[in-house]
Amino acid sequence: MADVAAVKAQATNQEIPQKGIGAVEGEDALKKEKKLKKACADFESIFTYYMFKTMRQSIPQSGYLKQSPGKDTYYMLFDQKVAEEMSNKGKGAGLQQTLFNQLSNHR
Repeated sequence: MADVAAVKAQATNQEIPQKGIGAVEGEDALKKEKKLKKACADFESIFTYYMFKTMRQSIPQSGYLKQSPGKDTYYMLFDQKVAEEMSNKGKGAGLQQTLFNQLSNHR
């Protein structure tokens, strides 16, 4: 009877470290996945900002309105904020999900 109790205790001691290691590995994987998702969203935000910037530069300048000194700064900040909000809402433009799928093993 003492042998059965010793075997159970030994089995219990062996199971605890294995569960602990798996939990730590699982947390690391979740942290890496979260960082990767954030990096993909940030990349999409930067890409979208440069797309807005290029689109704005392609508009011909007319001579009807005078150029105000803060206009370029305002448009830069506006485009950055809109790009950030687009990438953080829902699935964004779809680029971040595609990047995430390519960079991780999720397909």
